[in-house]
Amino acid sequence: MILACNHIQKSFLDQTILKSVSFHIEDHEKAAIVGINGAGKSTLLKIIMGQLSTDEGNVTIAKGKTLGYLAQHQDLESDRSIYEELLETRRYLLDIETRIRELEADMKHLEGQALEAAMEQYTRLNHQFETENGYALQSEITGVLKGLGFPEDSFSKTVSTLSGGQKTRVSLGKLLLSKPDILLLDEPTNHLDMDSIAWLETYLSNYNGAVLVVTHDRYFLDKVVSKIIEISQGNAHTFQGTYSDYSHQKQAMVEAQMKQYLNQQKEIQHQEEVIEKLRSFNREKSIKRAESRVKMLDKIERLEKPVEENASMRITLTPRITSGNDVLSIRGLSKSYGDHPLFQNANIEVKRGERVAIIGGNGTGKTTLLKIINGVETADSGTFILGSKVQVGYYDQEHHVLNMDNTAFEEISDAYPAMTNTEIRNVLASFLFTGDDVFKRISDLSGGERGRISLAKLMLSDANFLILDEPTNHLDMLSKEILENALNRYTGTVLYVSHDRYFINKTATRILELTNHTFLNYIGNYDYYLEKKEQITQTAFGSSKTVPVTETFAEKETETKTDWKQQKEEQARLRKKQNDLKKAETRIAELEKRNEELDVLLTQEDIYTNVAKLMEINQEKTSLEEELLELYELWETLAE
Repeated sequence: MILACNHIQKSFLDQTILKSVSFHIEDHEKAAIVGINGAGKSTLLKIIMGQLSTDEGNVTIAKGKTLGYLAQHQDLESDRSIYEELLETRRYLLDIETRIRELEADMKHLEGQALEAAMEQYTRLNHQFETENGYALQSEITGVLKGLGFPEDSFSKTVSTLSGGQKTRVSLGKLLLSKPDILLLDEPTNHLDMDSIAWLETYLSNYNGAVLVVTHDRYFLDKVVSKIIEISQGNAHTFQGTYSDYSHQKQAMVEAQMKQYLNQQKEIQHQEEVIEKLRSFNREKSIKRAESRVKMLDKIERLEKPVEENASMRITLTPRITSGNDVLSIRGLSKSYGDHPLFQNANIEVKRGERVAIIGGNGTGKTTLLKIINGVETADSGTFILGSKVQVGYYDQEHHVLNMDNTAFEEISDAYPAMTNTEIRNVLASFLFTGDDVFKRISDLSGGERGRISLAKLMLSDANFLILDEPTNHLDMLSKEILENALNRYTGTVLYVSHDRYFINKTATRILELTNHTFLNYIGNYDYYLEKKEQITQTAFGSSKTVPVTETFAEKETETKTDWKQQKEEQARLRKKQNDLKKAETRIAELEKRNEELDVLLTQEDIYTNVAKLMEINQEKTSLEEELLELYELWETLAE
C-alpha cells in the first residue's frame, strides 16, 4: 500500500461534503475517483496533498514516497520558454552534467589521492546521470511536449504569454517529467485534443508509479485505470476494473438493492394487511397474534430506497414532424481565416436518422462548419442545402443562443410564450433547476448550468435535425449517460462536434474526421474509426500524408469504399467467406483424420492380403485425397 485515506470527513459551513471516505492505493496501481459534480472529488485530492485539512480522519502515505499534483486551474507565471520550463524540472541533472565536465577537465591535472577522490566522484555522478536517463533528457522533454500537443516551433514561446489551457499543459508536462511516486491528476484531459489524450493514456498506462485521477473522460478511464473509487453521498465505494466494468457493476448493484427494497416493502405491506385482518376479527387470540406480528415487524431493519445521486435529468427529444430522407447536402464548401485554410471543397451528405460525429484536432474548423450551417458564419465558397421539412435545433458550446440578462425561467418563457408557469417550472425541474434556482440570471450560472438550459430549450424545440457543439462539456457522467440514451432513442437526425470519445462511441453511426483540410468518412462508431483510421488515411493521403485540397469528399468516399450500402454488402460478403472458411477447415480436419485411419488399415495383414478390400481402401484414399487437394486450394483462396 502506497496511499490510504481513513474515514475522511469534511464540511464547509453547514454542508457536509465527505462523511466517511476510506480507500487505499497500491504501488503502481492506476485508480480513478468518480462522482457527480460537487461530490467532493477535487476536495479529496486537495486533502491528500495537505492543501485542505480534514474535520476527522487521516491520510497515510508510505514512507519516502513523493506526491505530484495537477490542479484543474493553473496560475503558472514564468519568463522562461516552454522548453526551458520543463527543463527546469530536471535542473539537477544539468548540474550533474556540468560537474562531470568540470571533473573531466580537473583530472588531467590531478595526482595521487586527489585524483582517486575525483575519479570516485566522477564514477558516481556518471552512474547517476546514466541511471536517471540524463543522456536522453532533451529527447524526453521534446517527446512530452509533442505528446501534449505543442509543435516544435512553439517550444521557444514564453510561458507568461500562454493561454490558461496551454499553461495547464505545461504544468502537466512538468509533473510527468518530475516522475513522483504518486500522480494526483484533476481533469488532466482538459485542454488536450484527441491525439494528445491518446498519448497521455499510453504514458500513464506505462507509468512506473501510482496514479489517482479525477476525470469525466470515460474512454480515458477505460484505457488507463483498473480501480474506480466512487464518491456517493459523502461515502466512498470501491469497484475493481475499468469505468465500463464499474458502470455495469453499479447498475447491477442498484438493481439488486431496488429489488431487495421492493421485496421488503411487499412483505411489510403483506404483514400490515394480515395484522389489520387479525384485528378485525376482534377475538382475543387473533389480537394477540396481531400484536406478535407487530413486534416482529418492528424488529425488521428497514432498507432505504436506492436513489440516484441528486435528481437526474429527464431528457426526451421528439421531432414534431418527419423530415425528408436528404437532411443536409454540402457541395464544394471552403473556409479560411487569412492564410490559414480550415477546409476546402468539402462535399458532405447527411441522411435522415443518422447520428454523425465530427472529430479532428483543435482549431481545424469543426465548430466553424456548424456555425456556417446555422448561418452564424459565412463560407468562402460552396453551398449547403437543408432538405424537405428539416427543422434545426442548435446547441452552441459558447451558449450564444442564450440571453445573459434573462433568468432561467425567462429564457424558457420568452422562447415558448404559450407555456404556463407550471409547465416551465416542470421542464426546469427535469434539468435540475428547482426552487429559487429558476430565478438565477443566465450570466450568473456556471458553464454546466448554462448547458442544461440550452438542452432544455432544445428539448422543447421539436426539431428533427439537431446540430450540437460539444454537448457533453461541463456535464457529469450521469448527465452524459442520460443525454446518450436520449440521442439513441431520438428518431430525427444528429450532427455534432465532440471530443468525448466514450460519448461518440455510444451515439455515433458515422464519423467525419477533419484532417489536412479534408473530411474523411467512417461508417461506424469511435472503435470502428480507430480500427480503420490507418487504412483509410493511407488510402486517402498515400504514404506522403498529403492530398490536393481540391480533391472532393465525394471522390474520397468512392476511393475508400465507405458508401453505406457498399460497406454493408462488403460486410455480408466477408461474413459468408468467413463461414465458408470455417466449413472448409472442418471438412479438411475430417478428411485428414479419415486418411490417417486408412493408412493404419493398410498396415494390417487382413487388409493388405485381401485384394478386394485393398482396392476398396485405395479407391477411397484416392477420392479423399482429390477432395482434400480441392479443399486446400479453396482454403488458401478464402484465407487470403
